[in-house]
Amino acid sequence: MPTIAVDKADLWERLGQEFSSEEFDKLCFEYGLEIDEDTTEEVEEAIKKGLPAERPQLKIETPANRYDLLCIEGISRALATYLGKTPAPQYKLVHPPGGESSLLTISIHPDTAKVRPLFAGAILRNVKFTPRSYASFIDLQDKLHQNICRRRQLVSIGTHDLDTLTPPFRYEARPPQDIKFIPLNKDKAYTAEELMTVYESEKHLARYLHIIRDSPVYPIIYDAEDHVLSMPPIINSEHSKITLNTRNIFIDVTATDQTKLDIVVNIVATMFSEYCEEPFTIEPIRLVLPDGKVRITPDISERQTVAHASYVNSCTKLNLGAPEVSALLQKMSLRAELSSSNPDEVIVNIPPTRPDILHECDIMEDAAIAYGFNNLPDVFPTTSTVAQPLAVSKLSDVIRREWALAGWVEVLPLILCSHEENFEWLNHEDDNNTAVKIANPKTLEFQVVRTTLIPGLLKTIRENRSHALPIRIFETSDVAFKDVTRERQARNERHAGAVWCNKTAGFEVVHGLLDRAMKMLEVPRISNTDNQATTGYYIKESTDPMFFPGRAATIYYRSVPEKQGKFSAFKQAVQSAMHITHDTPIGILGILHPSVLEKFDIGFPCSALEFTLEPFKKQMHKVWTVDE
Repeated sequence: MPTIAVDKADLWERLGQEFSSEEFDKLCFEYGLEIDEDTTEEVEEAIKKGLPAERPQLKIETPANRYDLLCIEGISRALATYLGKTPAPQYKLVHPPGGESSLLTISIHPDTAKVRPLFAGAILRNVKFTPRSYASFIDLQDKLHQNICRRRQLVSIGTHDLDTLTPPFRYEARPPQDIKFIPLNKDKAYTAEELMTVYESEKHLARYLHIIRDSPVYPIIYDAEDHVLSMPPIINSEHSKITLNTRNIFIDVTATDQTKLDIVVNIVATMFSEYCEEPFTIEPIRLVLPDGKVRITPDISERQTVAHASYVNSCTKLNLGAPEVSALLQKMSLRAELSSSNPDEVIVNIPPTRPDILHECDIMEDAAIAYGFNNLPDVFPTTSTVAQPLAVSKLSDVIRREWALAGWVEVLPLILCSHEENFEWLNHEDDNNTAVKIANPKTLEFQVVRTTLIPGLLKTIRENRSHALPIRIFETSDVAFKDVTRERQARNERHAGAVWCNKTAGFEVVHGLLDRAMKMLEVPRISNTDNQATTGYYIKESTDPMFFPGRAATIYYRSVPEKQGKFSAFKQAVQSAMHITHDTPIGILGILHPSVLEKFDIGFPCSALEFTLEPFKKQMHKVWTVDE
């Protein structure tokens, strides 16, 4: 959940009253917010000691989908309306005197489709900023960048002093060597290529360079005199820098996602339109798209939907009429009207600041918040059900219990690991078709989703090598693989893995652990002389560079035949006589190669075991269904 720091005295002034810590904590809790910290005591202590101190701050946790609460302007408006002190503001578009034809025009070049095709904007006229409101304006942009904008990858925001620019504007895409301007807070001009090198050492901007760095063209915004406004999503121009003296603000928003683009431009424009000379007014701009079509942005029109008092009552167990539901929604900044045709219906007008409302259930939730969750009646559900674990979870519990009773210690490493740990350190090669990779990993430790449990177990031994030997640990958890046949292009598999570390290798120990697991799963062992076994498991010597040569084996599983037809017994007998089987490799075990242990900084021999539980799900589900 995002945490917003607001000036305490400023918030009290906006709400028209002061609150004690307990009162405001209760108010926030009722609305769905949470006080994370109140710095009043720290500030008072600093003042007593004669130390410099900022004004007291309230740090408030907000829901991740409430983008309108990411600044003090939105929080104060929402709480003031909730308390009945002020009605919800009505936002409106105001055209310049010449009408739509005199709107600021931006032409979108077709080449922008190669890198960042979508654009939106708005103008705030005659703004009067204070140092605190200016800081809030900048902070909201940063919060949106980190939240819905996904670190500027989907959407990026630029704000400019309109009086320093000459319309009309152009949104283009040019090769980086053809772009040159003075970036924000710099005193000399750089080409876009040079900026990529300059910002590599700047912690704040370096994290965004990858978004466009490898693109043949970079997005760039020019005015009529070829002054650069910004190079999204990296940096604005020093020429159009906003200051406390700025009166007319141009907001540019570029994106790769149309829905998020519309949400972001609406939030930024509506939150700070209260500082305009005529509060809550926004001047739109005119976009000329590459195909010649014209679009006016932003669209701050209200969305109209219908809610039903009966639906609200069925979910909350209240007995409210449509007028009462309408009054509750008004407290949540939703303009509601009674339907003239149906006494159960409420016509709800959703403002542009509430993109989180997608369904009638969201409206019901707002009505419940306005009524007070603590005031809802306590009733038993009309239906009762008994939960049942997934087959794979029950399998995991069987393995975990038995291995723990055998004296092994369960560990829970992270599911992400480095590329080296998952491949090179295990003497495996990456075929680029197996592991799910993180597109922009924050650290080298978390580059891929693990495809095996072994690296996590070995890292655990490495960090606990001061413990007495033997070290015997296990894990039963998920790994992930690429799978182009799935909609999400990946699949999870539940694996069980264990590692034994001692002065001797202990191959027989992990072999015994495998046998115990299979016995508890009621999977029989198939011997060398048993060619007619219908189901079971066996191990067969194999070669794997992760293991010591000649000390590795693959675990095979022969599943129960799905159907027993008229000639299935005869067919099975013939296949057995001819040694034809359809056995599935499900895992490996063996003594780890010394080079693997060296890379994980382990100085004692280790034996490892890992197998998948997926093939047993169907069989075990049938067994447990019959038992239960």
